[in-house]
Amino acid sequence: RGEAVARWVHDIAVKRADARFGLLDLRDFNLPHLDEEMPPAMGQYQHPHTKAWAEAVAAFDAYVFVTPEYNHSTSGALKNAIDFLYAEWHNKAAGFVSYGAAGGTRAVEHLRLVLGELQVADVRDQVALSLSTDFEGFVALRPAAHQEATVTAMLDQVIAWGGALRRLRLEAAPQQ
Repeated sequence: RGEAVARWVHDIAVKRADARFGLLDLRDFNLPHLDEEMPPAMGQYQHPHTKAWAEAVAAFDAYVFVTPEYNHSTSGALKNAIDFLYAEWHNKAAGFVSYGAAGGTRAVEHLRLVLGELQVADVRDQVALSLSTDFEGFVALRPAAHQEATVTAMLDQVIAWGGALRRLRLEAAPQQ
């Protein structure tokens, strides 16, 4: 369901003129279970998949994480992808679109804690899609009418915070 949710959010986002948007699919990076020798905080990435992931993440000022909820948390694949990197996340903003039996809200609670450690400023508004009301037969995405406005409100905050944090990112960038 994640791909359909991500494409729906992206389709709403690209209608805006106040920011540029891209879509990162974890499948495109084929990240194994964290396999770097050094801790991510060292920034000494050895594997091509880590370097490609780091370059992709570093290119954005802010993120919208799309996550399912499994056992009161996010997916193992997303948590693993976040754990691969460190400095690439710093001083950026994040919003959340979650889905699950309880709208995925508990997965977002977990992500807020993890991203706080990585110096990511998460915004208040989030989109919580219920499998019983926003998916037909618990499978096909059919968001309720109000959900697009919720996405827009969350994007407003992510864009504002991403821009506000730009100064911190520039000050933290190594001088050439």
